[in-house]
Amino acid sequence: MSTGFERDRGEFTRGARAIVVYPDLGGSSRDADARLEETAGLAEAIGVTVVGREAFRVRTPRAATLIGAGQVETIATLVRMEDAALVVFDAGLTPIQQRNLETALEAKVIDRTGLILEIFGERAATAEGRLQVELAHLDYQAGRLVRSWTHLERQRGGFGFLGGPGETQIEADRRLIRDRMARLRRELEQVTRTRGLHRGRRQRAPWPVIALVGYTNAGKSTLFNYLTGSDVMAKDLLFATLDPTLRQISLPGIDKAILSDTVGFVSELPTQLVAAFKATLEEVVSADMLIHVRDVAHPDSEAQRADVETVLTEIGVSDTTPRIEAWNKLDLLDDEARAALLAQTERRDDVVAISALTGEGVDRLVATVAGRLTAGHQRYTITLDAADGAGAAWLHQHGEVLDQEIDGERAIYEVRMAPRDYERFLTR
Repeated sequence: MSTGFERDRGEFTRGARAIVVYPDLGGSSRDADARLEETAGLAEAIGVTVVGREAFRVRTPRAATLIGAGQVETIATLVRMEDAALVVFDAGLTPIQQRNLETALEAKVIDRTGLILEIFGERAATAEGRLQVELAHLDYQAGRLVRSWTHLERQRGGFGFLGGPGETQIEADRRLIRDRMARLRRELEQVTRTRGLHRGRRQRAPWPVIALVGYTNAGKSTLFNYLTGSDVMAKDLLFATLDPTLRQISLPGIDKAILSDTVGFVSELPTQLVAAFKATLEEVVSADMLIHVRDVAHPDSEAQRADVETVLTEIGVSDTTPRIEAWNKLDLLDDEARAALLAQTERRDDVVAISALTGEGVDRLVATVAGRLTAGHQRYTITLDAADGAGAAWLHQHGEVLDQEIDGERAIYEVRMAPRDYERFLTR
């Protein structure tokens, strides 16, 4: 039977049969079944076929294999029974542990970080995304040096955690990695400068920037598409969105705003990725408002919320940045759960229940966002020449016209707008 993975050649193909293992070291906010389900989803996101799942309680981590000898044998038996070629550990493994486990299990072994980096390697669609993923990959693999680095010349696709043609001279590898990482950092510095220039232009406009954040597969891209009429990839798939997308939208009382769709977060997001994606995540750090999209139909919704807040803190998002939670996927709840959820949101002004798929509640979300962004706006009485069509258009474009009255050759407007826009109007 073909497993999708030829052990002697060390090549991974889509459809490889895999076993998912969760070594419970304690301290996780999720139960073992939830961890196995998420890791299986991550594996399936790169085309792996999960044929077995095992969870173990690890009281004393082993330096050589992380888990005990009996647990290793249990997995080895499952690998043989299922003819599996790959074992995915939902934990971090040292290079020694990874190699020892591969020898004992006679299968390829990757850990959680390697799996997430592999997904990102497949999904990066832009030159910037590929640079960031490759830098993260090299940082992760720098201490491992267990395979050839010929895959570094690839322009697309994964980054070789699941295979490689064999050993090469370690010193040559290290020099290649160091040189490559230095070049990637220089290129990413240029990306950061370019993003900074674009951000500076937007701030001078000035248009508010609203960033969608949330756990992977929470529905950010579906909401983004609904609000902007775009066709960003939105699938029931972990990490469907990797590269950031920005679109212009209009809100009540705000003529223009920038909406940003960003990469989804995940529990224990590899530190290499957080560092490498700094240029991308700066869109979140500098946003005027965050919409935290949550999958309220997911059993671990609260734990996912905590994970997202942790990553936001890690990347430097200020606690004072206004944020609204969009409790998404109402359409997946039964009547009782739905009624309870809606009752909760009615008592809060920072939460809106929505279905990004059907559009239910999205109008209320838009109104809530606009209300928060215009909270500092003031009411002004402005008198124009009745024939000043350009001035009237400017007021409608940059403020909310509450009332207007024609008095002979004068037009009197009651307008609510930001003080900075009022100053711009006086000097236009």
